[in-house]
Amino acid sequence: MKLPRNLQLLSRRQSLRLIAGATTGLILHSCAQSTETDSSQAEVVSASIGITSWIGNTPLHIAQEKGFFEEQGLRLDAKVFSTILDAFPAFEAGHLDGLNPVTTEAVLLTSRGVDYRVVLVCDTSVGADGILARNSVASIKDFKGRQVAVQKGGVGHFFVLQVLEDVGLSSNDITVIDVPPDTAAVAYQSGEVEIAYTFSPYMEEANAAQSDGRIIYTSAEKPGAIADLYIFKTQFVENQAKATEAFVRGILKGLDFLAQNPEEGLAIASKELGITPSELEAQLKGLELPDLQTNLAMLSDFDSDLYLQNGMENLANFLKSNNEIQETPDLSQVLEPRFVESVGASS
Repeated sequence: MKLPRNLQLLSRRQSLRLIAGATTGLILHSCAQSTETDSSQAEVVSASIGITSWIGNTPLHIAQEKGFFEEQGLRLDAKVFSTILDAFPAFEAGHLDGLNPVTTEAVLLTSRGVDYRVVLVCDTSVGADGILARNSVASIKDFKGRQVAVQKGGVGHFFVLQVLEDVGLSSNDITVIDVPPDTAAVAYQSGEVEIAYTFSPYMEEANAAQSDGRIIYTSAEKPGAIADLYIFKTQFVENQAKATEAFVRGILKGLDFLAQNPEEGLAIASKELGITPSELEAQLKGLELPDLQTNLAMLSDFDSDLYLQNGMENLANFLKSNNEIQETPDLSQVLEPRFVESVGASS
């Protein structure tokens, strides 16, 4: 099934079940933890991070273009993968220092014994993910007995299961058509399926093209269910604390630049993402790009409703109950708030 060009963009969330069988034999030239000294400047640390062409990385692209990382002493090599799944073997093998997974992938990494720390929340979905349903499907309860196009084991699968659970349904009540989000959107648009999970821009395109249906549910109704994170190997965080903080400062400075100079910021990031500035601006409305204060709440405020560990633990229990992981992992050490706390203290 050939996709329209505007449906070939921004895929970042792929099947977790495939990760279990992924090999760690991927050979990449590692940039991990190397340092270079400039005679006129302090030591510059080089680091690598695996990302995808995802709109949540807009502040990162701005920071790269404007030199915000290097002015803090970090030379960042952002390696773009077609999916984060493709980057997992390199991260596990130590060929990447950092990664940009969703929360479900982060929980799975912990269950596999991968030692990392969450140093910053990249984005939270507040409408960028959703479920499309034909008009014959009156409500979520009417999903019972029907086929749903969603990639098994992916973040969308868990999102759909959480939505079903809210109305007393389970995975046993639906038949999953195992396709990725872009294909799911095309199948819905062409009338091949009644229900499909997908995300921006596929969701909007399919909804506009299929008059017999609508977006029945989005992540705006379940805030915090889907978040993209920036994680780094624990060894890198401990050995290169200044470089890790430089990364955090660079991202937050890129976010500030976007707020103060939206036209230039959108132009920079849209060029990297292969879309127009207006398309990027529209799609960013489905995301929250957490600022410093929100990151502080998510990473360090135990009493906040936004505290990320609570959500990750709930997700781990959910994955265990759905037999996606064998044991609930210990997530008590994965959050590392000291870098956002340091930025906050110096603000």
